[in-house]
Amino acid sequence: MESTSRAEAVPAARWAAADGYLSATFPWYGLDEAFTGPRRLMQVGMAADGTVQHGSTGHGDEPTIRPDGTQERERFVVVVTVAASPEQRSGDGTGTLEATTVSSAAWLAATGLLSSTWPEGLDHALRSEWLDQQTEAAWELADDLDGPDWSTLSLPVDGVPTTFHYLESEFGWVLAGSTRAGVHIGAYGRGLSAYGLGFSVIQDITAYG
Repeated sequence: MESTSRAEAVPAARWAAADGYLSATFPWYGLDEAFTGPRRLMQVGMAADGTVQHGSTGHGDEPTIRPDGTQERERFVVVVTVAASPEQRSGDGTGTLEATTVSSAAWLAATGLLSSTWPEGLDHALRSEWLDQQTEAAWELADDLDGPDWSTLSLPVDGVPTTFHYLESEFGWVLAGSTRAGVHIGAYGRGLSAYGLGFSVIQDITAYG
């Protein structure tokens, strides 16, 4: 009886954790089956009317965000899925929703990498200022994907070669591109090379534990 209760609790917990993901009207993406490490749900982003607009799934280590140099040994990739949409009225009629583009995916990936980074030796009191400065710079970079700071990288998405905008820095790397499924993919990582990665639709989001 006890073992049955525990077995029932696991899937129930997974469904609860995936609730925001399950309410999305677009497919979620993660690394394909070539990645054999741990996978986890992170967070979803919603509009004021509760519509899910984007979300992230983690692969590998969970960032520690500590100023002690340990993050240099971390190996992780986070995949951001963004629903592609034009500017439109919000569902509750209170305003407009901004258009989402591949730049949106690049921006979310870049800010995700920054929030997972604490440069070694940086004082606690200065990290907030550093983060603000870097976030503003990331916004400008994401708005200029054809600029000299970005290169291009071809990676498979559902088995189809897809062009991504790619940027590497001392903190890790960021990439962003669009899929045939009507969503944009952003990704960021550290310790694992972006070259050789592949992305695919997540068939069962509740399996991400």
